[in-house]
Amino acid sequence: MNEEGVERKLTTIFAADVVGYSRLMGEDEAGTLARLKSLRKELVQPKIAGGRGRIVKLMGDGLLAEFPSVVEAVRCAVDIQQGMTAREPDLPEERRIRLRIGVNLGDIIVEGSDIYGDGVNVAARIQEVAEPGGVALSSSAHDQIAGKVEAIFTDGGEHSLKNIANPVRVWRWSDDVTAPPSPSESLSLPDKPSIAVLPFDNMSGDPEQEYFADGITEDIITELSRNRWMTVIARNTTFTYKGAAVNVAHVARELGVRYVIEGSVRKSSDRVRISVQLIEGLTGNHVWAERFDRPVIDIFDLQDEITRSVAAAIEPEIFAVEGHNASQRNAADLSAWDDMMRARAHFWRMTSADSGEAIKRLSDVLGRHPNNSLAHSMLAFMYLFSVHMGWLPLDPYRAKAASLARKAISLDEQDSWAHIALGYLKMMERDTDAAISELTRALNLNPNSATAFGYRAFAKAFGARTEDALEDVEQTFRLSPRDPQVPYFSGAKAVALFLGGNLEEAVGVLNRALDMRPALVGAFRLKCSALAHLGRLEEAQEALARVLELQPNISLAALEQTQPYATEEGMRYFLEGMKLAGLD
Repeated sequence: MNEEGVERKLTTIFAADVVGYSRLMGEDEAGTLARLKSLRKELVQPKIAGGRGRIVKLMGDGLLAEFPSVVEAVRCAVDIQQGMTAREPDLPEERRIRLRIGVNLGDIIVEGSDIYGDGVNVAARIQEVAEPGGVALSSSAHDQIAGKVEAIFTDGGEHSLKNIANPVRVWRWSDDVTAPPSPSESLSLPDKPSIAVLPFDNMSGDPEQEYFADGITEDIITELSRNRWMTVIARNTTFTYKGAAVNVAHVARELGVRYVIEGSVRKSSDRVRISVQLIEGLTGNHVWAERFDRPVIDIFDLQDEITRSVAAAIEPEIFAVEGHNASQRNAADLSAWDDMMRARAHFWRMTSADSGEAIKRLSDVLGRHPNNSLAHSMLAFMYLFSVHMGWLPLDPYRAKAASLARKAISLDEQDSWAHIALGYLKMMERDTDAAISELTRALNLNPNSATAFGYRAFAKAFGARTEDALEDVEQTFRLSPRDPQVPYFSGAKAVALFLGGNLEEAVGVLNRALDMRPALVGAFRLKCSALAHLGRLEEAQEALARVLELQPNISLAALEQTQPYATEEGMRYFLEGMKLAGLD
């Protein structure tokens, strides 16, 4: 116990809940409660006691327990799940009680008989990403069981869990013995990412709400279909799985897709909760998960908001996984798409060396696939970004970018990325109206593109349309809060604040961006100018020193040539700050 009277300890936390509890209660409330009590008495409580565990509390559809030993907690979890397979053999699969269990080794706060803290929260969150009938472990727990537990856990990758500050690596075990389909039942994967959206489960216990769950599913399919770089399985195919207990890996093989989205809808009289998961089909890895809790005000507006949020979040998550997967394969096995994903994986790091590697890979793709629209638009985009950051000279790379962007448009006028590239070009040419027009066209083609909103925000900010720019920035962050470009798009907000006279706020935004991307030279440049105008010259000179490390050949003349401030006043104000800090 510390000096403030708070007792802490390191312990193993065990969290479990019932899959589809609300649906089961809606179908048979009394029967479900009786079966759940029997399950606890006959299986769960004896297993926990046998592992020297203590049930901390019961929570309707779940429970929280703690164990002195990780090994005993994990053995208990696996034993319970294996014991579940023999229960209720006469009931159809969809009516059986199934559990998800999460185990974490972490620090907790003890208060009487209850426990709190991040250790508990992590256990509860990893339980949510366990397979039905399965067990999920944090790395802290998994590290303790090597060679001590017979069950084999597979690496489920890192997960950004709700209300948990840092990503958590999850390890999974499942006793699902569903046989995979034979090769004759499987479809080959296309070269580009492919995805199936399974019908969302109606967890409301009200058959009348089926329309709402179906509507959410159909809208997400429609929105994802706007992404021309993605193959999306049609609604009439995925709805054949409606009401069935499906194995995600089986569905992925049967439909020939890399990714599967599944979700559930729970609607009461005045609120709705929608849970969504993006799963890498062939491995079962959970790529992304989110829960939306909203008041029911206008049901159609709510449906639109959730659809947009899901569709926008999927794009950067899939790009990240595709880039990682491509980096693990031999060069001889790479397709054009894999090469582009490797290029993007480098680009997201936003350094000079990584940008150069991305440009090299995309150039190689175009050498082999000269009519690939996306490769043209991405290479144009990266040339422009590198010029903007000061990593490449304006000439000849802006002209090369212009040629590539226009070629991309000619190859596929309906490709939103082609219009993003052309809009970025127009912004770099300081043609604000044309830039906004192209980026708006990109949004018409893909209304959920956080990237298009982000670059339109930049175009408006550099054009001194500050209020409009801030609105687009907020839309960017709302659509894709975990996007790798968030620190860069924070720069659009900072430019708008800087030109709007809100210098202190601009510096705060830039500091947060630099916490995420310490080598983001554009943020250091703007921070330098803002600090100088605030009279904080010593801090401005420190920022300038960092700029010179990242961009050694910088000068006032080079900045005047390359920076996209579209008004004379804006350019002059920015350069004055840099000059005050000591740049020649």
